[in-house]
Amino acid sequence: MSKKFNVAVVGATGAVGEAILSILAERKFPVEKIYALAGSQSVGKKLEFGKRWLKVEELDEFDFRKVEIALFSADSSISEIFAPKAADAGCIVIDNSSQFRYEEDVPLVVPEVNPHAIADYKNRGIIANPSCSTIQMLVALKPIHDAVGVTRINVCTYQAVSGSGKEGIEELAMQTANLLNMKSVSPDLYPKQIAFNVLPQIDAFQENGYTREEMKMVLETRKIMEDDAIQVNPTAVRVPVFFGHSEALHIETREKITAEQARSLLSQASGVTVIDELCDGAYPTAVTDSVGEDAIFVGRIREDISHPRGLDMWVVSDNVRKGAALNSVQIAEILVKDYL
Repeated sequence: MSKKFNVAVVGATGAVGEAILSILAERKFPVEKIYALAGSQSVGKKLEFGKRWLKVEELDEFDFRKVEIALFSADSSISEIFAPKAADAGCIVIDNSSQFRYEEDVPLVVPEVNPHAIADYKNRGIIANPSCSTIQMLVALKPIHDAVGVTRINVCTYQAVSGSGKEGIEELAMQTANLLNMKSVSPDLYPKQIAFNVLPQIDAFQENGYTREEMKMVLETRKIMEDDAIQVNPTAVRVPVFFGHSEALHIETREKITAEQARSLLSQASGVTVIDELCDGAYPTAVTDSVGEDAIFVGRIREDISHPRGLDMWVVSDNVRKGAALNSVQIAEILVKDYL
C-alpha cells in the first residue's frame, strides 16, 4: 500500500481510543499524519503511537478537512454532533457508538461477515461499528449461517466491565479492593455491586422488558446478516471480569448440522480460533485466551439435545480489542484498499 492517509482518532484517551492507536501502529496502517482528539479536559495529554508520542488536541477546535479518515470512539452524543461535521468536511467516519447503527443509509459492518457493505459509505460518509457482543456472535455464526441457515438465536452474554469504559474498570477494581480489605462498597456506575456479583442488566430497560443492550443484538444481527427473519432472544449480563466478553449461544438452523461439521467450518473461518475437546479446560475463556488477541474463540460445540436442528457453542472475545478497536481498523483497512 503506497498511498498514505491522514487519520484522526476521536475519543483517543478512552480505553477503545487507546486501543485503536495501538492497533493502527501495530498493523502498520498507512498513516501520513495522525491526530489524537478528545475533550478539553484531556488536551495536552500524551498518548503512545508506535515509537512516538501524540499530544491530544481538542475535538471542538479540530478541522476535519485535514484528514481523510476519522475513527470515532466517543459517546453517541459526541458522534451525533461531530460525525456529520467530519463527513461534511470530506472525511470518512468509522463510528463506534450506537448513534448511526440503525439508520438505513449507514452501513453497519463486521469485516468477516459483510465487508461488501462498506461500499455504502458513499451515502453519508459514515460507517457504523456494531456493539462488541454482536460482533463476536456473528463472526462465529457467519460460516454456519452460510452453510445451513440460522433461523433462531438464543444468547446469554457475560460481559466485562470494560464494556462500560474506564469507569467500569475503576468501579470493579475499587469495589474488589475494598471488599478484600473488609471495607463496605456502594455502587456508582452500576445499579448494584459488581464485584463478586453478576448483574442481569446492561443499559436501560425498554418497554418490552428487554434492555437496550439486548435489543442492540436483535436489530444489529438482522441488519448485518441482511435477514429480518432471524429471531434473536438475548439476555445480557454484566460480570466481574475486566476484559473479555463471553457468550453462550443456542441456535436453531434451517438444515441439520452436526457438531463435527460445525467444528470443521469454524476451524476454517476467518477470524475464528476453535478450542474444543472433551477434557477439562479444553475450551476458551475470556481471561486466559481472548484478552489481547484478535480472534474470536469458540468452544463447547455440541448438538442441542432438546431440538433436532439445534446447536450450542461458547464464544469469547476481547471486547475492547476485537469488539471495538480492531473491528474499526479492519473496516479502515478495507476502505483504503478497495475504495480510496
